Amino acid sequence: MNPSHERQLGHAQALRARGSALPPDGMPPPVILDSWVRCMAAGLDVALLPVTPVVEAADLARRRDHAEVVRRLARAELETLSRQISGSNFLLAFADREGVILDLYADNRFSMSGSDAGIVVGSCWREEVCGTNGMGTALATGQSVSVSGLEHYLFRLGGIACTATPIRDAGGETVGVLDASSYLASRQRHTQALMQMAATHIENGLLTHQMRGRLVLAIHPRAEYLATLSAGLLAFDDGGRLQAANARAHGLLAGLGAVPGVAFEQLFGEGFEQVLARLHVGGEARLHDALGSALVVRVVSRPASRRGQALQALRMAPPRAPIAVDGMAPDFVAADPAVAEACRLVRAAVRIKAPILIHGETGTGKELLARHAHRCSERRGEFVAVNCGAIPDELFEAELFGHVGGAFTGARRDGSAGLIASADGGTLLLDELSELPAPSQAALLRFLDEQAVRPVGGTQMRRVDVQLLAASNADLLAQVTARRFRADLLYRLNTVQVALPPLRLRQDFSAAVHAVLAAIDPAAAISAAAVERLALHGWPGNFRELRSLLTRALLQHGDGCIERADVEPMLPAAEPARGSQLQLAAGERVRSEFERCGRSVSRTARSLGISRTTVYRHLRGAGPAKV
Repeated sequence: MNPSHERQLGHAQALRARGSALPPDGMPPPVILDSWVRCMAAGLDVALLPVTPVVEAADLARRRDHAEVVRRLARAELETLSRQISGSNFLLAFADREGVILDLYADNRFSMSGSDAGIVVGSCWREEVCGTNGMGTALATGQSVSVSGLEHYLFRLGGIACTATPIRDAGGETVGVLDASSYLASRQRHTQALMQMAATHIENGLLTHQMRGRLVLAIHPRAEYLATLSAGLLAFDDGGRLQAANARAHGLLAGLGAVPGVAFEQLFGEGFEQVLARLHVGGEARLHDALGSALVVRVVSRPASRRGQALQALRMAPPRAPIAVDGMAPDFVAADPAVAEACRLVRAAVRIKAPILIHGETGTGKELLARHAHRCSERRGEFVAVNCGAIPDELFEAELFGHVGGAFTGARRDGSAGLIASADGGTLLLDELSELPAPSQAALLRFLDEQAVRPVGGTQMRRVDVQLLAASNADLLAQVTARRFRADLLYRLNTVQVALPPLRLRQDFSAAVHAVLAAIDPAAAISAAAVERLALHGWPGNFRELRSLLTRALLQHGDGCIERADVEPMLPAAEPARGSQLQLAAGERVRSEFERCGRSVSRTARSLGISRTTVYRHLRGAGPAKV
């Protein structure tokens, strides 16, 4: 009997003994059997205690630098996924092309169980080292793979289920891998689909980044799918030669030889310049591929090149915010990494209609981000913003859920549908969430569970479809501890949680100043020296305070150009230099990661790729810390 079959029979007997289900023929999938053969050829012992090698901190930092772009995209996806599956005993990881984990998001219950089996930042999970496993086998095969329980080659990993998907760049080269691991008992069937969706988002973002000097087009048979993962992406040079295509584009153009260098005219039924001219006029264009299939095409990103009349017509000024893969760029300044990540998170959240909680100081742009989420959702209903602190407590429930005629003194005779119902098919933002009255908190929790509203004084329930967002500048966990806010409601509302940094810590401060000034007066200007002086201020009122100050400066000096001498009298004495503020931001990042890593200094150092001494220095800067 073939040795791999002997091991397979032992595997099947072990599964039966544990009461686990087997495939109809009792055999693991071919991808698992093939992996076992490779592991045997590598001389691995099935009873070997898995001891995964961990790279040094300097090597980890080098690997992170090398994978900077794909890592940034992967972290955004893992942040979203970690919030979606929080509390479900999962561990999420991103590893480089050699199987070394660069980033890790672990649910504490999974980490504390001992089932993590050495899954730490910097550990290497190549198949020839650790046997059949999600990350290693996905890299070895170049395909998405799930490895469950004793399908792992090493028996000691038999308590874990993992799903991994490789990530490819614009040239088709594998540049990393995403992995989700869990207890075998809590494995979810949809995990592989979630990981493949996340990998597609990363690959699309990577293609757009790598082809940022090219024209990138989205194609699909139906226009409404051009902004989804179903769209194909094609990148062309100035002469209409194909430079790159994502996997979906290859599928849509199957049989046409969509390989780098092929001419646009060989793929489609008309010339490159003619299609560009139609795109310039209408934004979208209908065309047929060379086999006669109808498609719709839309511009995703435009080339920086000035060559060619049609390409020159498509050029536009550099955007104030990063261009999203789905073409839905924010209409506010979002060049700061934290803001860009917040935009990415809300875009991902509205695709699955997950509740979103936005944190940030007053004036940081929480409603702008909420409106961006509404635009990204492409929902046809209205965007309805509710200031929870502006409605009297006794009227709040009636305003939110509606009321029938005459339900209470002062009620409208014909009743009211309520704010939630007015957002049906659209988006509802609950701003100043901490001001939500206690009775309304219970009613809102019922709505989240039932997705239906019953007006005050009424008996009929109405089904409502809304994308729910909430915003707060208060510490809601402290409110829960003080019994002023329901813990169960907070857990429901912060399914996806994003934070907007204060203006004083934003890395795109100069762009923010120019954007606010342009909104006040498009013809106005401000000197670099004035911007530098503004950067020294703490901005407790954030953008609201900045807008007020710039408005006053323009009114007092009517020449339309703001100089340093114009803003100096409006500001207090110069505060610490912005470099010090950036150091404060770095300290906040370290302290946040320290908490996420279970207050472990060593894990924090590995996660951030810094020394433990640096971690201690930042923790001491925040005062005494128990470590």
